[in-house]
Amino acid sequence: MIQNLKLAGCTLLLCYLHPLLHAQAPFDDTVHFDPIDYNNLEYWAAHPDKRDNADRIPGTELLSKNNLDADVFFIHPTIYSKKDDRLPWNPSIDDKELNEKVDNSTILFQASAFNAAGRVFAPRYRQAHLRSYSTEDKVSAEKAFALAYTDVKNAFEHYLTYYNHGRPFIIASHSQGTTHSGPLIREFIDGTSLQSKLVAAYLIGLPVPKTYFKSIRPCLNPDDLNCSISWRTFKRDFIPENRPLGDSILVTNPLSWKIDTTYIAKNQNKGAVLRNFDKILYKRVDAQVHNGILWATKPRFPWSFLFRRKNYHIADINFFYENIRENAKERVERWIDVYR
Repeated sequence: MIQNLKLAGCTLLLCYLHPLLHAQAPFDDTVHFDPIDYNNLEYWAAHPDKRDNADRIPGTELLSKNNLDADVFFIHPTIYSKKDDRLPWNPSIDDKELNEKVDNSTILFQASAFNAAGRVFAPRYRQAHLRSYSTEDKVSAEKAFALAYTDVKNAFEHYLTYYNHGRPFIIASHSQGTTHSGPLIREFIDGTSLQSKLVAAYLIGLPVPKTYFKSIRPCLNPDDLNCSISWRTFKRDFIPENRPLGDSILVTNPLSWKIDTTYIAKNQNKGAVLRNFDKILYKRVDAQVHNGILWATKPRFPWSFLFRRKNYHIADINFFYENIRENAKERVERWIDVYR
């Protein structure tokens, strides 16, 4: 059973509201879902034993090397979002079109940010449809998320059994990925012998209370270890409605890697990666922790005048891509200094 994050009368599964509400048939309990065979590399969106988009490095033809000292277990966000009420709550793991979207979006633009720190493992999983966050049918939504979590859990157990071999690792996730990474860490890592192997947990895109874990504390400095990191990005001076807010929520500034409210100017941003993966946009985005969210001034980039959203959720990682890349690598190096 998933250990939901309860916060301000909602849960991590259901409090992150999306403007997508559709009538839908209830989750079909009569359908049998076979376990995913994670021995098959086709069921990994990223894996060190194959070339994939997590190996890419922006602005270069080079690919990351696999002979690194650490690993990254990356859980991708929701890509299953087509507005079609006939779609099931969870897709087939063999949905070729959806898998290609995963590979060419979040694996390329998000998972690759961690490839300087370690070998990237990113499982395919039967993600819950985006409507699961906003539907009034909470029972069906919980079942959809539970199926998705079962896949993620099985993939992580497979990783531990066949690939970890005592290596340090990072847990990284965004949006629905964070819906699953929180419970995963509580079940397998928090307060266990694995906690010392956890370099850091980058739990991005959803509200994570500072006290969510029993033993894992928020990272307070750029080189802290065995700790957690999180943020949600919104336009400066905007306070979102229907979102958990307040000092109880962990918000890390990805330009300083601290949780205080100090404003960090855009000249400290080492590079954003937006629509063009091979073009790094330097010194474009600032950051400041405010009331349980991360504020950022709208950056200038080609066609930015068309970007009018005040919720920068889609760019949580991409706005700070190069800072994340550098920090993850530095934390691994620090782990090696401390533990070896």
